[in-house]
Amino acid sequence: MRIDAHQHFWDYNSERYGWIEDKAIQKDFAPEDLKPLLDLHGFDGCIAVQADQSEEETRFLLNLAAEHNFIKGVVGWLDLSAENIEEKLAQYAKNKSFKGLRYTVYDEWGEFMVDRRFQNGISKLSKFGLVYEILVFPYQLKGAIELVNRFPEQRFVLNHMGKPEIFENASEDWKEGIRSLAQNKNVYCKISGLLSAAGKREWGLQDFYPFLDFVFENFSEDKIIFGSDWPVSLSGGSYAQAVDVIENYLSAQDENLLRKVFGENAKKFYRL
Repeated sequence: MRIDAHQHFWDYNSERYGWIEDKAIQKDFAPEDLKPLLDLHGFDGCIAVQADQSEEETRFLLNLAAEHNFIKGVVGWLDLSAENIEEKLAQYAKNKSFKGLRYTVYDEWGEFMVDRRFQNGISKLSKFGLVYEILVFPYQLKGAIELVNRFPEQRFVLNHMGKPEIFENASEDWKEGIRSLAQNKNVYCKISGLLSAAGKREWGLQDFYPFLDFVFENFSEDKIIFGSDWPVSLSGGSYAQAVDVIENYLSAQDENLLRKVFGENAKKFYRL
């Protein structure tokens, strides 16, 4: 099974998706737009990930998954700090497409990850077999490390390799964060968001390789997952380029590793 484990759908409006600065993607993106790209590159399906902190979007994505069987799972958003979070999780977990939750980190140091109420919500996820996707910047990795150390049985995946600055030397904060997270058997890493990080600047394959090298040196090949980050990735290049960066990087490796990174690890992590 070949899986694109990180992409988004949205009905665009400027208020809800105010974080989208690139005018080229300030429009709707639907399953009908993605399916031909998945087919062209041999993908059997995808994981749709939240792009807005709302329960409404979670329901929107689950409805899309019900209509399109190539959407193999949905990572949505619920208020993990809410008093009724266990009740909410029980409700959503009845839907087989509901695989877990993600928060978009905006506070300066990611303090909410170590907040007692938020961690209470995290503590309920494993009961329902749900994952948590960690989206942080390098300077917020310490909060993520504290979070995963607190919950060694919870399945976590680091999104976008911890968002390193692609056109700068890897920071010590990022390196130490990757090293620490990789030591946890329950933490996976998505090699995703590379073109999104490059944005409108000209890039070459070699710009990404030092960061990919470091991730592969630290994370087991059984815990690394590919994701295109489409359509956000269109800010830096085409869907084909998002795939080609990783396929070119792994071109000298054996087919077994490619199968793991491009699907088998995602299948295991999301229990597809």
